[in-house]
Amino acid sequence: MFTILEKTIAFMALLRILSGCIEVFAAYLMIRFNDIEKALIINSSLALIGPLILILTTTIGIFGIADKLSFSKVFWIALGVGCILYGVKHNG
Repeated sequence: MFTILEKTIAFMALLRILSGCIEVFAAYLMIRFNDIEKALIINSSLALIGPLILILTTTIGIFGIADKLSFSKVFWIALGVGCILYGVKHNG
């Protein structure tokens, strides 16, 4: 009847909930300040939080299944996350 969540899943979900709450709060601040410059600063701050949450949730997930993965698969996952971050942050 009741399903017990794995700790890994619970931590990943909590991080995503925290990320969503931060996004909603940022939207509230943008509306509250009603200023384009402040809204851009708030939005830029979110650009730092998003990749951090991505890295943390991916790291937690990888540690959760580390005993089931070979080193080469962990390498490819890390490389993929690195490519995503490079693509998002690279100016050019």
